[in-house]
Amino acid sequence: MRTKVLSPYWMPVWFFAGTIMAGALLLRLGISHPGGPLSFLDALFTATSAMCVTGLAVVDTGSYFSLLGQNVILVLIQVGGLGIMTFTTLFIHLLGKHVSLSDRIAVGQSLLRDPSFSLVKFLIRVVVGTLLMEGLGALALWLLDPVGFAPYSAVFHSISAFCNAGFALFPDSLTRWSGNVGVNLVFMLLITAGGLGFYVLNECASLAKRVVLRRERLRQGGHILSWHTSIVLRMSLFLVVAGTVVIFCAESAAGNATGPLRERLLTALFQSVTCRTAGFNTVDIASMTNVSLAFMMGLMFVGGSPGSCAGGIKTTTFRALGGFVVAQFRGLSQVPVGRFALSQEALNKVIALCTLAVLLVGLGTMVLTSLESAGDAYLMGREKFMTNMFEVISAFGTVGLSTGLTTQLNGAEKSMIIVLMFVGRLGPIWLLSALHSWQAERRYQLPKADLPLG
Repeated sequence: MRTKVLSPYWMPVWFFAGTIMAGALLLRLGISHPGGPLSFLDALFTATSAMCVTGLAVVDTGSYFSLLGQNVILVLIQVGGLGIMTFTTLFIHLLGKHVSLSDRIAVGQSLLRDPSFSLVKFLIRVVVGTLLMEGLGALALWLLDPVGFAPYSAVFHSISAFCNAGFALFPDSLTRWSGNVGVNLVFMLLITAGGLGFYVLNECASLAKRVVLRRERLRQGGHILSWHTSIVLRMSLFLVVAGTVVIFCAESAAGNATGPLRERLLTALFQSVTCRTAGFNTVDIASMTNVSLAFMMGLMFVGGSPGSCAGGIKTTTFRALGGFVVAQFRGLSQVPVGRFALSQEALNKVIALCTLAVLLVGLGTMVLTSLESAGDAYLMGREKFMTNMFEVISAFGTVGLSTGLTTQLNGAEKSMIIVLMFVGRLGPIWLLSALHSWQAERRYQLPKADLPLG
């Protein structure tokens, strides 16, 4: 039993939960929140949101928490952003312990999709690269606005942006910089880098280095990027552009978007990027049209890419699902995704992940709507449905965007959102695999038969 509990699948779960609990206890201390009383549930909610790099907040981070409390949140964001498995394996190496083959394969498949990678070199590259990008982001924010982004504020927001956390020290998030191209660009670059995944960033950095040193030339006809990286980059670009177009058109048609064309395009672009599980906003989310909110829910549900700071079902899963649908319409025996076809095992994981994600979001929406609508007329409850679904998808996708519902949640609703953030950050497939590790595999097979479908 002890072997199963301490298996590679369960170690991140325990470390994740333990770190959240430690953060909640630190936030619960009186010196962490001089702005007013903080219940243990609110402290647990904040710690979970920070560790899961979600950004949903029941109190204003900048005014409610002291410097100690903000530092606790910042540490939780950094740990959660780098990834629980990255930190766990790095901790094992620092203790001088041997990493077993099962641990090596588990980490490799999750972060690099390659079980043969050099673990130590990769971890060092991840940590150094992360700190370097966060440092450059903080420096850029400080240079662009030394008053609004003082040194500590610049560091806090740079880490929060790269880790796709969405925590801000300002009560209105980034709305005061909605027209500032420089600040918007820095945040979008940090968010995008954090949401692409460490494997993609490493490969792009290596390619750029080879090109600069003239060791490799960009020639047509060859594949300069791996299959995984090319899928991630293309899908990320497609989702950002599609989101920008839809949000811009929807808000312009409704008359919500005002100001010069450049500023309206910038606002739409920022909201499209931040839906990739970042959680910052430069406009009031509650005032946006239903069309924009519906499309933003789709972007939040997809999220970022594997091995990144982002949540959601991931861009590769969405691309594989699209390939499966197209293959069914075309009557293909294989599911082509780019220059390769998906294996049956990968396809099974895609269907299982999407099914579990839809079930979790649907169940969470129904539960939250039931709790929110208790005692209200059914028509009033119906009006809250989209708001509740937006909150649930934001929690599951570890996004952090909200229409203003978070601060109005009661104890039961906060508890449900905590569970959704936890499951969404670890991933339904990971938790399902952890549960499967406790079960013995069948030593027999049932006879096969066809069932009438459709």
